[in-house]
Parts: sequence; C-alpha cells; structure tokens
Amino acid sequence: MGVKLLKIMLAFILIFVAAFTFSPQSAEAADSKFITKANTSQKVVALTFDDGADGTNINSILDTLDLYDVKATFFLTGTGLKDHPQDIKRIADEGHQLGNHSYSHPDFRTLTASQIKSELDKTEALAKQETGESTKPIFRAPYGYTNDAVLAAVGTAGYTHTIQWNIDTVDWRGVPKNEMVDKVISNVVPGSIVLMHTGEGASGTPYALPDMIQELDALGYEFVTVSELLNYHSEPPAGTTYTVQPGDTLYKIAQNHNMTVSELMELNNLSSTTLSVGQLLILSKEALPAPPSSGETYTVKPGDTLYRIAVNNNTTVQKLAEINNISNPAAISVGQVIILKEGAGEPPSTTPPSGDTYTVKPGDTLYRIAVNNNTTVQKLAEINNISNPAAISVGQVILLKEGAGEPPSTLPPSGTSYTIKPGDTLYSIALRNGTTVQKIAEHNNITDPSRINAGAVIVIP
Repeated sequence: MGVKLLKIMLAFILIFVAAFTFSPQSAEAADSKFITKANTSQKVVALTFDDGADGTNINSILDTLDLYDVKATFFLTGTGLKDHPQDIKRIADEGHQLGNHSYSHPDFRTLTASQIKSELDKTEALAKQETGESTKPIFRAPYGYTNDAVLAAVGTAGYTHTIQWNIDTVDWRGVPKNEMVDKVISNVVPGSIVLMHTGEGASGTPYALPDMIQELDALGYEFVTVSELLNYHSEPPAGTTYTVQPGDTLYKIAQNHNMTVSELMELNNLSSTTLSVGQLLILSKEALPAPPSSGETYTVKPGDTLYRIAVNNNTTVQKLAEINNISNPAAISVGQVIILKEGAGEPPSTTPPSGDTYTVKPGDTLYRIAVNNNTTVQKLAEINNISNPAAISVGQVILLKEGAGEPPSTLPPSGTSYTIKPGDTLYSIALRNGTTVQKIAEHNNITDPSRINAGAVIVIP
C-alpha cells in the first residue's frame, strides 16, 4: 500500500513539474522592437493611418487607395471599432493591414503591464470579431508615447514591433493639402513611415493623398504595408551604430558601449546632449559616412533631401543652403549640383530653367512644377490666378515668374462644371450625368481617364 501511494505521489509531482516547465507563461517574451523607419536602401514607403472614434474620412481614403492600387496600414482603436465597424471591415476586406492602437487611447506610460495587456486584448478581440483579422504583431502607441516598461509589456502581449514614424504630417491640426504633400516629399527616404489620421480634424488628408501618391510614384517609390516594410529592414553591423530608444540618455548609451559622452558627441558632431527617439548614433569611426567621390560637389538624385546630403557629407543643411544660395532647403531638384564646401566653385544659379512658361504634361502637379523651377505652389498660384492648385490640366500653360506675360484664363470650356470629389472616377461621373467617359475626356483634354485629381474642375459636355 505504501509503495502504491508513493508511486501516485511521484506521478503527481512529475505532472506538476512538466506543467510548470512547459507553461507558456514561464517563457520570457522579448521586448517589442521600436521602429521609426526601415533600415534599407530600397525605395519603399509605408502610408499609415491612425483611426479613433471619429473615422469620418475612412471611405474617402480607401477610395483613393483603391484608385491607385496602394495598400496601407491602419492602426485601430477599440472606440473606432465600436463606432464604425463597417468602415473598418472594408479596410480589412480591401487587403490593408491592421495594427493595434489601444482600446481607449491612453498614455501607456501611465498604465501597469496588466492594464496595457487589457487595452490591447480588448481591441484585438473586437478586430477579430468585426473583420476576422488580427492586429498582431504591430502596435502603435497612443500619442507615440513609449518607454522601456511599455515596450516590455507590449512585447509580452504578443506585439513584436512598436511602429513609430519618421514623417509626421500633423494632419490632425487641419494642415492644408499642399503643406502635407510638401512635408512628405521633402522628407521621404527609403524605408519611410508616414503618419496620417482618418478623423474629421484631418480635413486635408483626403485631398493631399492623391498628390502624395503621384509624387512618390514619380520619385520611384513602391508602397508597402508595415509588415512588408519590415521585410526590408536590416540591422546595422553590431557595434557600429545605435538607434536611440525611449528613455535613452547620451550618458546611458556611452556607458553601455564603453565610451565617453565626449567621444559620442565628437563622432556624431553633436553640439548638445539632447537626443530624439529614432536618432541614429555612430559608435565607431568605421561607421562614419564615406566622403563624396569628388569631395567638392554632389549631383542631386531622385529621393534626395538637403538634410540627407548634409549628413552624408559631415555638414549641415544651414551651411549647404548658405554656400549654394538656397532660400528654400526643401526646393532642390534632381540633377542640381550642390557645392559641399566653401571655395569649391561659384554657387549654382537659382533662376528657373530657360523659358518663362511651362506646359503641363500628364502626371504633373503644381507642387512638382514649383519644386523643379525653384519656386513655391503659392507663388505659381498667385501669378497664374489659380484658385485651386489641384485643378491644373494637361496642356495648360503655367507662367513661372511675374512679368512673363498675361495669366492664362482659368475659365472652363462651355458646359456644366463639376468639382471632382475624393473617390470619384470618370466612369461614375459620366454615369451620373448621362454621358460617356470618352466625351468627358475629349472635352477636358484628359489623356488618362484613370488619373483624375480630387478638387480638379471638369466640364460635363
């Protein structure tokens, strides 16, 4: 009897030990990786949208993405899933990626690990219920606020990557479309993540999106979801660079890499110890960017920004702007020669290319014409009496500077005028007005009926 009882007790002990040993909760989950952009040289960009309780612009945004066959990533909240579940179902049905943006949009730094898990779990359950899709493995922190504790809790909850951004359109402030497009095009680099919103407050987003997509496409960028973008992401060689994480200080980074603060500041040309999350720090001389081949000048390539040229050549945007007489650092054009140091030659001319006028070609936007001619959208609009910068048409003659001639007439040809709305197609407009796509295209000199811009005025024959 005693032997039998001993065997039973041993069996229970073995079962208990096995259960404890193989319990998933006993495994330590890795912290969520904090990503501001992909580390890649490939020209890929991820358009991302944060959704809250107000999803006013979701359908307009989806119409545009569908028109240009672009897949994006939407970060969902529980309040949004409760308020407009059908709109979010459409997001999933059309093949866009879903991410978790919390349930009630609190500052995660103020929550416990269990509260963070509850926020994420409730949103995940609602997303699966309404769309059949999971928000894992990507998360975006409300307000972008994170720290080490948040990343640890989010990783434990099953979200391997916390997605920040390197281009914030601040569209929620009601920024006009031209400012949004300018900010994105001026700052885009391979692997960029662009932050936008779906709410009514982001009133410029539905109107900026078509131009943004066309401009990025013209620069050779491919649109990808965040998960696709992460496939391009590669970590730099160990020990050569470091990306600043939430809560980092220069002293802490120096200490962790057996360096001094002064050494770090010297390697990175830092004049202050202030750091920003996502900033890339050089940890060794081997990681310093190579000097330009000529040492004196650089020819601007598609996708370049003055900031990137400055960083790659160990100088600043301000110095390059002064040396090259550049009044607007965002207005550099492909093929432009940039002088990299004083005394290397005469500053390049900032006057527009030969000729005082420009004839609009298929795919042109007023923004691209302005950038290519070292001016601004506002100036071109004023000179040419253009009330809606999105409403330019193929064959239209644009005056490039004041005094170059009489502003071209902006009156439409005879007929009933119609302002294109986000999501419109020439087919749907023709159908509603009892005419055909061919007739509208011919009457308005539209060479590509599939590419029409929201805000443009056309005439219904």
